Amino acid sequence: MTGGNGAGLKGQPDVLNGPFTTRQLLRLDEALRLADSSTGLTFSIYVGDLEEPMRGYAEQLHGQLADPPHSVLIAVSPNQRTLEIITGGEARRRLPDRAAKLAALSMAAAFGGGDLAGGIVAGLSQLADHAGRH
Repeated sequence: MTGGNGAGLKGQPDVLNGPFTTRQLLRLDEALRLADSSTGLTFSIYVGDLEEPMRGYAEQLHGQLADPPHSVLIAVSPNQRTLEIITGGEARRRLPDRAAKLAALSMAAAFGGGDLAGGIVAGLSQLADHAGRH
């Protein structure tokens, strides 16, 4: 999970200023690890403000990942009420737009109920299940 004004995993967590508790960060880290190991893809999370245009900024963040073609980025901006799921070319073959939209709907429902971490964990699980084993 990378972080802007939020929290970061797969790097240094910004626990003091982030929106997540330590327990939530551990849940997110475990969900990322399981999604990565079960699919062979690399999943990352960004939580923080997105610059305009938001989709373009999320695509720019995705392009900075170690292996963009095999990566999936979930970018969430709670303050802007925005969610973007970016898939690389190889990842998109296993995660079509329809699967990403279904995961996004599930995450948005959880976010609407005030469960940011739970929504991300559920979305990761759905995306990994759809992508299947590598």
